[in-house]
Amino acid sequence: MSFWLDIAAFALKAVLIVAAIGGLVFLVTRLTRGEAEDDSEIKVDSLNERYEAREARLNAEILSKKERKALAKARKKAAKTAAATPTTAKRIYVLGFRGDIRATAVGRLGREIDAVLTVARPDQDEVVVRIESPGGTVTGYGLAASQLLRLKDRAIKLTVCVDQVAASGGYLMACVADRIVAAPFAILGSIGVVAQVPNLNRLLKKNDIDFEEMTAGEFKRSVSIFGEITPAGREHFRGKLDDTHEAFKELVRVNRPRLDIAKVADGDTWLAREALKLGLVDELAASDDYLFRLRDSSRIYEVSSEERKSLLQQLLGRLGFAAEAAARFVTDRLAKSGM
Repeated sequence: MSFWLDIAAFALKAVLIVAAIGGLVFLVTRLTRGEAEDDSEIKVDSLNERYEAREARLNAEILSKKERKALAKARKKAAKTAAATPTTAKRIYVLGFRGDIRATAVGRLGREIDAVLTVARPDQDEVVVRIESPGGTVTGYGLAASQLLRLKDRAIKLTVCVDQVAASGGYLMACVADRIVAAPFAILGSIGVVAQVPNLNRLLKKNDIDFEEMTAGEFKRSVSIFGEITPAGREHFRGKLDDTHEAFKELVRVNRPRLDIAKVADGDTWLAREALKLGLVDELAASDDYLFRLRDSSRIYEVSSEERKSLLQQLLGRLGFAAEAAARFVTDRLAKSGM
């Protein structure tokens, strides 16, 4: 009996805690409503400080006390000199893009580029975008490429780093960069367009099922899942794919003029070490190595953003945590009791 009382008591505590947190969140939301929005969703981290912290931790273990004192004295002197000298160091802003089939991260990318453009210095600073994507919709990745072009239009040097894959739509984004750096075994290319449409028309006819699709305009629905695909409709649809492919090739041709587009625009993919020979990439290196080499000559900042959660999303999230904790508690008690 005490077992079930313990469970009930825990559940009641969980509900009370969640209710209290929810009430507090609601109160804060009500009090701050109407205030101007800020850029609190943008997060900036200094990679230089991250490198220095790691170095300090290692030096604390491997250097003698005398060596550590000498190093600290030298750094203090260097910091004092740097503080008295106006800083003109190059700034590098690092963004990330992990793509899915609909390129849903494009909204986040746009916000981060907005933030960078408010502070980046033309012809002096650089933006590094880490892209990982096997591609997806033309519309989503076309928009993502347009977001990156905003940087070049304002004379901000753009470097794309690919550690694993930038194919199809991923390469559509990457090709607009001034420089593409890829890890040796990353996969790049797939300059092509594909569309897959299942057709159930014969199955419907076989089972005496009628299907009618009424349209206005000869090619309003040239390819349909349930309707019969006519030769004219098929040819029209293929023409649209060819047009899209030509637009893809033109974007690559404009941004990488030294590339022989006829050799690489057949939809194939290559490892980066092969892509280097073809002109699809400019340098072989992992993104970590590329940034690490620049740490002494540049100030490097990682810029990221998160979606603001609504009050309802926050409450649901806390309820989820409470439910998970309650489930773990019940499971542990059942295991201990041998049930």
